[in-house]
Amino acid sequence: MPRARYQEGCLSRRPRKSGDVWEYRYRETTPEGKRTQRTFVVGPVSRLKTERDARRAIELVRVNINAGGRAVGPTMLFSVLADHYSKHEMPMDDHTRKAFSTKDTNRGYLRKWIVPKWGDRLVCDIRTIEVENWLNSLEKLSDGSRAKIRNLMSAIYRHAMRHEFVEKNPIKLVRQSSKRKRVPEVLTVSELAALLKGLRLRERVMVLLDAGSGLRRGELFGLTWGDVDFTNKQVFVTRSIVKQVVGKVKTEASQKAMPLDDQIISDLMAWHGETKYKSADSYVFATDANRAGAKRGKQPLWPNWVMESWIRPVATAAGITKRIGWHTFRHTFSTLLKANGEDVKVVQELLRHASYKVTMDTYTQAIGSDKRLAQSRVIQMILPKAATA
Repeated sequence: MPRARYQEGCLSRRPRKSGDVWEYRYRETTPEGKRTQRTFVVGPVSRLKTERDARRAIELVRVNINAGGRAVGPTMLFSVLADHYSKHEMPMDDHTRKAFSTKDTNRGYLRKWIVPKWGDRLVCDIRTIEVENWLNSLEKLSDGSRAKIRNLMSAIYRHAMRHEFVEKNPIKLVRQSSKRKRVPEVLTVSELAALLKGLRLRERVMVLLDAGSGLRRGELFGLTWGDVDFTNKQVFVTRSIVKQVVGKVKTEASQKAMPLDDQIISDLMAWHGETKYKSADSYVFATDANRAGAKRGKQPLWPNWVMESWIRPVATAAGITKRIGWHTFRHTFSTLLKANGEDVKVVQELLRHASYKVTMDTYTQAIGSDKRLAQSRVIQMILPKAATA
């Protein structure tokens, strides 16, 4: 049975002879099944001086309304608490606190794993050890995914503590490793060169940019021509696109300008000359589809479609048996940098990590020429000048 939409209610200021008051209105289902409007006075404006004060006063009332009459606090259902967390901490129309990709992933974990298991349990009845045993039973999920589920449940309980629904967080002591069970796939130099040789220009530019700069998938498809500085041979990463929703890049460090090797510049210029969408605000890899809702030149291609339709078939034809994805190219870039013996700080800055334990933040900042040279060495490994002349 689908869950009813979270009801915000309506808070307004109303005049009274004794002084203005805050009035709260909401809808309630009667025993006969009819929806009716209810109204009650929250308190006088003389005591609750701002709308924010009044909203705090009705918080528990609003949760109780959305709980279908059940008591709030420790005896509320976990599904009600999860709804409250989603409403306040992950509103889909607000990207200031969490990126769209993070919220989309978290909502998927809630919908597929957490709420089906714990939704009908009271928040006060969920115990540390049973959550830990449940996570251990999810063998089809990686340790990283199980750690994310654990962290999301913990965040939900911390949210409940801030709102004084509960006094403790039972997830705090749940043990769950986030260590990878498998080493990520990376391509060898010969495999990457063979793949690039078989691709059309558009897909070749995508892969060369990704494998030669370590861009994340959302950053790659979020690039516009205005982000590319052909004169100074660099690109500015200012946005990330996930499911066609424009959002912020992952971290502040991700916004740094990236150097572009001469070969990447050459291929980008060739693609700029071929594409129909050349304006500064057009996406570098823009869709040309004329479907309902699609905007020619104003909407990027879908990454999964490009990978499935154009890149993986060429990889198979080239004899590459590894299961590749967009993140494969980022891992490959990192591996080739390390194979070249590049300075750890240069690797960190090229990958644009905010915190990189292995590279030790105590190192001095790498200068632009060092980063450009490190990138060029990777490109020359993949595409030697003799082969591209």
